[in-house]
Amino acid sequence: MNISIRNILPVAIIAVFAIHSCEENENENETKISSYNSTESHKAGQNCMTCHKSGGSGEGWFTVAGTVYDSTKAATFPNATVRLFTGPEGTGNLIMDIEVDGNGNFYTTESIDFGNGLYTLVEGNLITKHMNSVISTGQCSSCHGVSTDRVWVK
Repeated sequence: MNISIRNILPVAIIAVFAIHSCEENENENETKISSYNSTESHKAGQNCMTCHKSGGSGEGWFTVAGTVYDSTKAATFPNATVRLFTGPEGTGNLIMDIEVDGNGNFYTTESIDFGNGLYTLVEGNLITKHMNSVISTGQCSSCHGVSTDRVWVK
């Protein structure tokens, strides 16, 4: 069998281009936003932004993410809503609503201006829980479940 360099070179160039293109796409920010009843999320209670960040292995770079639990703090609480406000206890401007999915996780890749900090509240089954301290990052599970109580509603 006689193979010439002229026949191999175009295939080699295409292969190198394809490999290079895939590597570039791995670090693009893919839009990911949690929604009620969806069960695509995973790893409840873990810090989502360990993987879901620029250069991380997760799809999308989350700006806010975490897990909501029921009042036992042992089982996740699906289909709640996380709201971000400029003032405490739901005052000021509403910056964003984030739906908690069917696994109890919430996340978004949408851009959020934390400015001087935001206040969080979680609503579920007509119960509203307020976080009284201001947040400047959306890595909820980096503190909740580690150094502070889990995020929970009844």
